Amino acid sequence: MGVEVRDNAADGRFEILLDGTVAGIAAYTVREDALVFTHTEVDPGHEGQGLGSKLAAGALDAARERGATVVPRCPFIKAYIERHPAYQDLLAA
Repeated sequence: MGVEVRDNAADGRFEILLDGTVAGIAAYTVREDALVFTHTEVDPGHEGQGLGSKLAAGALDAARERGATVVPRCPFIKAYIERHPAYQDLLAA
């Protein structure tokens, strides 16, 4: 099973692809130098496979690579950051 996280900037979302098919998204808007995460969802047929966590990690890693901060308005991304302290430095002041 091939899993890939990519930034679909044109649609304002990170996507997790499972064998080339979008299985979930983390929507965001850009505010100055911050990514504001507004909504995360995984296709119901793929829930329970850890794809949401892989999507969150991939999106946060991409934010770090860009030098961006993060505003987690989405409860899933917020909870992921709380459970993974290595990402707390990304939080916007």
